[in-house]
Amino acid sequence: MAIKAKKLQPAKVEAIAEAKSILEGYPEYIFTEYRGLTVAQISELRRKLSEKNCEFKVMKNNFARVAFEELKVENVADFLSGPTAIALVKEDSNEVAKILFDFAKDTPVLSIKGAYIENSVYDAAKIEAYSKLPSKKQLITMFACALNSTTQKFAATLQAIVDKKNAEGAN
Repeated sequence: MAIKAKKLQPAKVEAIAEAKSILEGYPEYIFTEYRGLTVAQISELRRKLSEKNCEFKVMKNNFARVAFEELKVENVADFLSGPTAIALVKEDSNEVAKILFDFAKDTPVLSIKGAYIENSVYDAAKIEAYSKLPSKKQLITMFACALNSTTQKFAATLQAIVDKKNAEGAN
């Protein structure tokens, strides 16, 4: 739970409102610790993430905590300690997680704390396992290929039966 002052300062109220307006535009969040990353490394990571329609934001933990509470995103306060950057995900969250884990392999100072995906909280181990799954688009493609293959085999079998009947009728 965030600490709320008795007398709210206008600058802090504005900062919380800004954090809330940024966060509410995204349904899923992946929390990372970026301590030790250089500006060049953060810029490279942001570029990679932007290809997946994802933003990588650093915000004050207390402002983010209050904004998440107001957005009714629960159980993410534990991830908001220390230097935290949030990957704001619109779609393909496991693709974003793959990018983050691949980047963390090359740059071990980046660590993934956890995530909030599809109204569920994932710890670091669970989000790593999730990152290894195929994306929704890949699964749809795999399903369509399997369906197409089955349909083609069925059509070929029917055509073979028709050809056999025609060959028997010609004799």
